[in-house]
Amino acid sequence: MVSRKRPSSARKKSSRQALDPQEFRSEALAQALERQDMAAIALALRNGSTVVPLLKPGKRDDPLDGGEVWTYRDPATGQVALLLFSDARNKPENLPPGVALYSPAWLKSFLTKHRDTITTVFLDIAGPHPMQASPAELLAALDLAT
Repeated sequence: MVSRKRPSSARKKSSRQALDPQEFRSEALAQALERQDMAAIALALRNGSTVVPLLKPGKRDDPLDGGEVWTYRDPATGQVALLLFSDARNKPENLPPGVALYSPAWLKSFLTKHRDTITTVFLDIAGPHPMQASPAELLAALDLAT
């Protein structure tokens, strides 16, 4: 009987590539944030994926389980912020380690569902080119696509 398994080094490499959060990136969003160009940021959010930190990653064998999104609640004010990233490498180390790439449809749905809870959205909060927007501003930008 012929074995169809890949050599162990090939398995490790492909597995590492599939799980490596360093590969989670939106080049269009990174470039738009670098230029601080609101029109380009809106276009990148409408047409590409966004890196989102996860409190709990989804189950690997369940494509419908996207995980649990991490948000920040200010202990002094109770205000809730959603953090989005152009690149997983821009995520601060003190946040949970999991990340996911989410679509514009997911972002619109999430912001719509939680618009009464989320008070602000930070894009690349730790840099290199941070920006802040209200959920209403991002929803308006995402609505331009429809």
